[in-house]
Amino acid sequence: MKRNYFLALVSAFLLWLAWPPMSFTAPILLVALVPLLRAVENVFQSDLPRKGRKVFLLSGLTFLIWNTSSIYWVFNSLNAVLDVWVASLISLIPFGLAALLMTLAFWLYFQLRRSSGRFLSYLGLICFWIAYEYLHQSWDLQFPWMNLGNGFAETPRLVQWYEFTGVYGGSLWILVANILAFELSEQDDSRAAGYHLKKKLALGLSVWVAVPIAVSVMMYTRYVESPNPANVVVVQPNIDPYDKWSKSPETQVDDLIRLSDSIGQINTEYFIWPETAISRMTEEYRIHSDLNFLKVQAFLSKYKNGNVLSGIESFKLYDKAETSSATYNESFGKYLDYYNAAINIENSSRVQFYHKSKLVPGVESLPFADALSFMKPVFAAFGGSSGGFGKQDKPSVFFSQSGMGVAPVICYESVWGSYVAEYIRDGAQFIAIITNDAWWGNTSGKDQHLAYARLRAIETRRWVARSANTGISAFINQRGDVIQATSWWVPTALKQDINLNSDLTFYVRYGDWIAWAACVVAGALIVLMIIRRKSLS
Repeated sequence: MKRNYFLALVSAFLLWLAWPPMSFTAPILLVALVPLLRAVENVFQSDLPRKGRKVFLLSGLTFLIWNTSSIYWVFNSLNAVLDVWVASLISLIPFGLAALLMTLAFWLYFQLRRSSGRFLSYLGLICFWIAYEYLHQSWDLQFPWMNLGNGFAETPRLVQWYEFTGVYGGSLWILVANILAFELSEQDDSRAAGYHLKKKLALGLSVWVAVPIAVSVMMYTRYVESPNPANVVVVQPNIDPYDKWSKSPETQVDDLIRLSDSIGQINTEYFIWPETAISRMTEEYRIHSDLNFLKVQAFLSKYKNGNVLSGIESFKLYDKAETSSATYNESFGKYLDYYNAAINIENSSRVQFYHKSKLVPGVESLPFADALSFMKPVFAAFGGSSGGFGKQDKPSVFFSQSGMGVAPVICYESVWGSYVAEYIRDGAQFIAIITNDAWWGNTSGKDQHLAYARLRAIETRRWVARSANTGISAFINQRGDVIQATSWWVPTALKQDINLNSDLTFYVRYGDWIAWAACVVAGALIVLMIIRRKSLS
């Protein structure tokens, strides 16, 4: 078993080495699981007792190490406000949950391998894995950060075909390549049959790897944006997030206006400010009398077609609990919903709001709120929002006075390709990502978050204007190239003429079709496995 654990560690190292923000190492993902597959096969061929348990431990070791080493930065944000031991304990949830689901995919593959042939078990591995990824982007504990297809975020030239498949196409590509590489390594070429099979596998693996890369490079080289320019400014105010709420909101808005005005030009149509840039809790129904709103409108008076798209902390009051997240507030004598929101302000009385929908579990929302509603008083007693932040179920596109459509994507939401695609179907012509990555410190978390935005540009063929509270604010073109980017911990602003696009890609039209198909097949294989196990017992 020592050799098997060594193989599991090798896979963990290769997965980490290939993961963003590493540059140019992503192709390693195409073989990174081969050592683990070898270890699982060793267990299958052995006479060891409790084989399923050993496969579970081997896989769990690989995926726990890979997840922890890749998203270690989650601990930083917790340790800044919590004792190190408490922060470590809570960090085990994001570190361990995805690893557990990945491990279950491999365990199910092993169980299917025991009752079926290699082909069916490999099909099961592919579908179980992709089904896990889809589950982990869909339930209340959602965290699709480590989906395999995200691994090519730093090498967008290799995955231009994501405009047809989304990141699940990347996951499929990686899994099949690993299976072919493993089967290739298994063949004994000292015998004629093994030699010929090895040649076929080598050819199959070469075609499977080389053709998508060649097609992608060709797509990248030939892709030309249709001219439809709009001038956009992104602002990076560089405010320490742990001091943000102790500083005057009005002073912060003054700084944002100053940075915006320093590079704004007469034809600038959008100024993009980061998540919670307007930090004073604002009642949405009274926004027109809010001091910060009036400051922004005064600033826009010199920009005829100008808009400010900003993050804002807002709330609504109700006479009764109209949502599951609403809580009774004694000060107002009413029910209240807090929002991590985006606002669009223009040179008119019209104001548009969007309420963040993909909330961070445990930080912005109470997972399984209906089932755990009895815990709301506990959360409230500790000073939190007992029901979490309010949200809306579908994205909202902001439309300027000139008719330009923009997708206001708030922070964590930019990891969901399918969710961003909804904005595009509803008329968004470019994507504005507003975020506050400063919670994590100067770690790889901010770099990964930026890199994932490059995949959204490819999937939708839309420019991305990214405004971060601090590093990294950027402009990304329709091919996923970072055209401009800021440094970490620098107050600054960038401007760019971007091209708007109204065409819909195949992925935008049909969404996560690969994931849906994989879920159906995975369910059928689990039923088949149960039936076969019962027939053998």
